[in-house]
Amino acid sequence: MIIIDENLPEWETSQLRDWGIRVRVVGVEIARLGIKDDQIIPLLDRLRGASFFTLDEDFFDRRLCHSLYCLVWLDMAAKLAALHIRRFLKHRSFDTEAIAGHNRRGSRFGHK
Repeated sequence: MIIIDENLPEWETSQLRDWGIRVRVVGVEIARLGIKDDQIIPLLDRLRGASFFTLDEDFFDRRLCHSLYCLVWLDMAAKLAALHIRRFLKHRSFDTEAIAGHNRRGSRFGHK
């Protein structure tokens, strides 16, 4: 399951869907609008195997790494998010048990 943080623009989410990537948006299709950052991790624990994409650098923290989900911090302008999410999902090192940072130069992965 691909989960997009509510801080990504709606047009980026629409682009992902136009490319056939099934996503759920926090505060729209999953959880409630305005959910606090500290409530995202318990949500991901319950969903098992989810990949969460965000522009919020606070999630790029090795202590949050867990075998039940993947956290991806998009270190870029919001207008580039859809393109890089699609690129990330195709990356050969991607799995659902990682924490990653992704920017225009590439991805950095860490595993627990």
